[in-house]
Amino acid sequence: MGLIVQLMSLLFGGGKNLVRETAEVFTTNAEAQAVRDLAMSDAALEQFSKEFQSPKSGRFDRFMDAINRVPRPAMALGTLGLFAAAMIDPIWFAERMQGIALVPEPLWWLLGAIVSFYFGARHQTKGQEFQRSMAATLARAEQVTDNLAALKALDDGAEVGDNPALAEMIRR
Repeated sequence: MGLIVQLMSLLFGGGKNLVRETAEVFTTNAEAQAVRDLAMSDAALEQFSKEFQSPKSGRFDRFMDAINRVPRPAMALGTLGLFAAAMIDPIWFAERMQGIALVPEPLWWLLGAIVSFYFGARHQTKGQEFQRSMAATLARAEQVTDNLAALKALDDGAEVGDNPALAEMIRR
């Protein structure tokens, strides 16, 4: 009898389940994995709760926390507002966009760098020739002025051009 007990304890271990331990080498133990997942989830929740229980309780700290939450929603809502403005009054929107066309390219690069650094993105700038971009911007100024005049004429309904149907509609 002692030989059989020794053989069984060799096979299944002394108080251990050798079959289960061998099977866990090839597949994960679902119960043990659930315990690990629960521990990780609890640790993450505890970390988040500590983050929002900061000792900062002054008015200035709360004000600065509120200010830091403004730019992203403001930019998103502003962009949606631009889409709405373009649909509601296209002439008004086009006039404003003509003004934006006069912004020099280096200023756009500067704005892009500020926004990129604000949101933590890496921004790589390539060398831009300042004089070339200023000349291109000044060359567009006459076109922008002509476009504004054309938009104003369309807004007033004064210019119908070579379109007899449009002239007839305006006359009625």
